[in-house]
Amino acid sequence: MSSSAFSSHYLRCEGRELHYTEWGSAHSDVVIAWHGLARTGRDMDDLAAHLSQRYRVICPDTLGRGLSQWSPLPDDEYCLDFYVRQATALVDQLGLQSFHWVGTSMGGAIGTVAAATTLRGRIRRLVLNDNGPELAAPALERIRSYAGSPAAFDTVSELEQYFRSVYKPYGWLSDAQWRRLTETSVRRLPDGRVTPHYDPAMVRQFITRPNDYLRWAEWDTLSLPVLCLRGADSDLLLPETAEAMRSRGPAAVVVTIADCGHAPALNVPEQFALVERFLAAG
Repeated sequence: MSSSAFSSHYLRCEGRELHYTEWGSAHSDVVIAWHGLARTGRDMDDLAAHLSQRYRVICPDTLGRGLSQWSPLPDDEYCLDFYVRQATALVDQLGLQSFHWVGTSMGGAIGTVAAATTLRGRIRRLVLNDNGPELAAPALERIRSYAGSPAAFDTVSELEQYFRSVYKPYGWLSDAQWRRLTETSVRRLPDGRVTPHYDPAMVRQFITRPNDYLRWAEWDTLSLPVLCLRGADSDLLLPETAEAMRSRGPAAVVVTIADCGHAPALNVPEQFALVERFLAAG
């Protein structure tokens, strides 16, 4: 499906402008597809293009990422609770009463907290892409260290090579997919160099709220169907956590994705099929 299959939109949510792309606008069944910590909604292009054959798919850029506004109050607003408030404002403004949620990493955590609180009963099915209610501390520190001091390069080609290295755990991407990942998440600095397209201050979340991603309390209240896709080599979602997710709270279905770490790129037919089959069941 061509890139012209989506449209681009902006809405003010909790006083801040959020950008999102929309796919399959003619459909009434809706999927919210939310990206990971240092990424943008355009990471969901391949999955959204596939799902848009039967779903309307909304892919937001989180506050401080991509084309969404950067927060002037980073210590207050770069946190799951504020992201959930913005997500709630977004779906309310779009008039969405019932929808599915697919979230990679941070996007899954937003969905989990929302499903337990402000969007309880409105999220029908939840897909967590390498995310759970407890994340490994060493991996969080690894992500915080590179995300808080983003690399900068003279050329976009060098940035692409950097992305190919740091996101190698995503698994297989085609050359065209690596190029798009780079071009949809690049910004130019005042000195002319290029760097990933997000506000480095968003890592303040890990300083001001060190336990923001510890969410067993919310997890244990959930009763909706949950599918967890775990990268086989993930250092963030550990096997014992995934096992606990099978037995606690909503008793998730956990599927291990071979040849991936954190997090599967949701860009190949096998991964499309896992998500599509799960959503179609409800």
